[in-house]
Amino acid sequence: MKKWVDLPPVWLLFFLFLVWGLARLLPGGNVEFAGQGWLAAVLAGVGVVLFVLAVVEMRRAQTTVMPRERPSALVSTGVFRLTRNPIYLADTLFLLAWGIWWGSLPGVLLVPLFMRLIARRFIEGEEAALRAGFGEEFEAWARRTRRWI
Repeated sequence: MKKWVDLPPVWLLFFLFLVWGLARLLPGGNVEFAGQGWLAAVLAGVGVVLFVLAVVEMRRAQTTVMPRERPSALVSTGVFRLTRNPIYLADTLFLLAWGIWWGSLPGVLLVPLFMRLIARRFIEGEEAALRAGFGEEFEAWARRTRRWI
């Protein structure tokens, strides 16, 4: 896969398309419940807030937000005190929100697959680079801060 295509937002769009498609193709797997729209909106809203706070914190530290680029700083402040991967968590919440909004139970079940794919394609390499670049500082942060939540 070409490098420009292998970016987290592209994978998120692909999974959003899958979730939407499952909602249309497997109508028997669709569910509706009271508060469904509100739950989806809250999850999406939390995802947007996490994303924005993470980008602001990374910009403040003057380091890259692009996967596979060499970070110039280890960011462990702000939302990075709660999760090592707030942007990927935001993507996951956004995907979950749309699955709920569309009422796609099979689509919601794709969320763990998305998380695994993101971990394998991006997080593991990013953490290896952080470990190599920041050593014990990264290790200490990793011990006190979970990868997802």
